[in-house]
Amino acid sequence: MASGRAADDVRAAIDDAGGAVPFSTFVELALYGPHGFYTDPTGTGSAGRRGDFLTAPEVGPLFGAVVARFLDAEWDRLDRPDPFTVVDAGAGPGTLARAVLDARPACAGALRYVAVELSTAQRSGHPADVESTEALPDEPFSGVVLANELLDNLPFRLAVHDGGWREAYVVVGPDGAFGEVLSAPFDPVPAVLPVAARHGARAPLQDAGAAWVAEARRLVRRGSVVVVDYARPSTSTLAALDWRSWLRTYRVHHRGRHPLLDPGEQDITVDVALDQLPEPDVTCSQAEFLRRWGIDELVEAGRQAWRAAAAAPDLAAMRMRSRPTEAAALLDPAGLGGFSVVQWIAPIG
Repeated sequence: MASGRAADDVRAAIDDAGGAVPFSTFVELALYGPHGFYTDPTGTGSAGRRGDFLTAPEVGPLFGAVVARFLDAEWDRLDRPDPFTVVDAGAGPGTLARAVLDARPACAGALRYVAVELSTAQRSGHPADVESTEALPDEPFSGVVLANELLDNLPFRLAVHDGGWREAYVVVGPDGAFGEVLSAPFDPVPAVLPVAARHGARAPLQDAGAAWVAEARRLVRRGSVVVVDYARPSTSTLAALDWRSWLRTYRVHHRGRHPLLDPGEQDITVDVALDQLPEPDVTCSQAEFLRRWGIDELVEAGRQAWRAAAAAPDLAAMRMRSRPTEAAALLDPAGLGGFSVVQWIAPIG
């Protein structure tokens, strides 16, 4: 039987709902509830080398330096607005913010950097020279919304094929453990689900992800929304796979247990089905994005800086020396380099 305060929150929600809640409600409480993995002030859920998983910004400052070059290009494309608002959604402890600011982008004088993070504990680590908040801004702006590994953590419903597509609900079993029951078949069936599927096939329904992208696009009057995440081209692609390949849990850099076990104590992530999002203007791999915006030039500059300072290296030179190693991790097609970068571009005018 799952124990802990987050498990108690889930049981209370199931009781209030009359015996069952959608899988999306379970995920929301397990990750973002009062005692969720990301929101419990006494919890440990976080990114970074000392946390539960490693994202691109935590590899080192090189990722942020490349993002800074992209931001400068967007600032130029928009005719250098002032303020130029950059919203870092799901900012965690502010690692990307620090790297972008340390890169000293040309847009720095006009930059309004907004770090959005639900966790109070994570927000306490944000740099002093950014706006630290738990929610997206209210008013539209000119600039960029960045979301690095955010959509994969948003709550999602779960469809299961059993004589037709049905929705999975979470219940409490006789032994107090969480289990699953299925609804009646969908009527009508969500359009993204394949007509034909094997018995037991599963697929995520990512309403929250689609709604988040729609809201981010509404906010960006002029500029771009950029999402970096592990993604698949379609819901049908996911339905054809073993669900364990796209619905994963993590704890302290290792795969966790079944998603219904240990709520609040492990991360729950899902591959993003791109056909459930608004149609993007640009889709590429993270490796392609980083190369387009100058990672190779930055690595070569790092090599040259290290050679010039190798006889008496300081901290800045040591950071330059690490750039080739960081680049290898960021460009690895079997790892972070294989992530998708999806961009929606708001028109100028």
